Amino acid sequence: MTTLLPRRMAAASPRASLARGEGGRATLLLSPTFLVLGLVVAYPLLSALHQSLYSTGGGLDADGFVVEGDIFVGLRNYAEIFAGAQSGRFYNALGNTTFFTFVSVALETVIGVLFAVAMNRAFRGRAFLRAAILVPWAVPTAVSGLLWRWIFQSDGIANELLGTQVLWTAEGFAAQAAVIVAEVWKTAPFIGLLVLAGMQVIPQEVYEAARLDGAGAWRTFRSITLPLVKPALLVAVLFRLLDALRMFDLPFVLIGPRKSSVETLSILAWEQSSQLQYGAASAFAIILLVYVAVIAFVFVRLLGADVFGERHPSRPRRTVRPKESAR
Repeated sequence: MTTLLPRRMAAASPRASLARGEGGRATLLLSPTFLVLGLVVAYPLLSALHQSLYSTGGGLDADGFVVEGDIFVGLRNYAEIFAGAQSGRFYNALGNTTFFTFVSVALETVIGVLFAVAMNRAFRGRAFLRAAILVPWAVPTAVSGLLWRWIFQSDGIANELLGTQVLWTAEGFAAQAAVIVAEVWKTAPFIGLLVLAGMQVIPQEVYEAARLDGAGAWRTFRSITLPLVKPALLVAVLFRLLDALRMFDLPFVLIGPRKSSVETLSILAWEQSSQLQYGAASAFAIILLVYVAVIAFVFVRLLGADVFGERHPSRPRRTVRPKESAR
């Protein structure tokens, strides 16, 4: 035993040095990426956090002198948002953001999966169907908002088809329904595209075996397609959740600003910044960031979305048997 221990340590030392060398080389190669991420992500985040602790405008200091410019107010901007004059609009915008996110993403998930199933089938004209389904996703959001604003006008196509005179672009539930319809129309193809990519890698032998066992279309989809495509579907839903929580341009263009029924947290942050209240706007942005991070964390924990590819099948460990002593 005493002679085997130094040999094992000697054999392990080259491996450890090799691992350290590869780690240093990987850090060196990734350092430009880390630098760019620091400049693009970390610096604006820290700058917004710092700005949220200040208030723009004039005032009086502790000695009664007039102070112009940014004034340090600590957490006063956050207190105003949660329990001050801005609290009513904040909670309304928070409710609208949550409502738009979960309703639209739920509808997009169902419709996107149906799109993927349709695009995955082999039939004549499949290429045209794929192009037609993916066109709405390629349209810029501002252009999509203008298009749907024309459709939802009082004398537009929507009222003409429904035979009603609904004011879709005014206040109320009709405006929320218009935003959800436009959002689902534009972004459901995104989920369909990712789910289709997951369905393309499923071996056909699995479907042939299910067909031989007498499984129908619904049983095959529920027992084979859906479990195998679940990782791609969860990642697509997570991306859509993060994107929908930051919804700004579609309700802003389709309905307009200062409409309480469609006002979101991003619209509130924009409005404060347009009024040169950069401290309050930064506070809204930081709160939205924290809210998005909490939703993403809960989603990953509850549904187990393998976003970063950290889960690998467990490898069997090799057991080293001690050598039998020579007889």
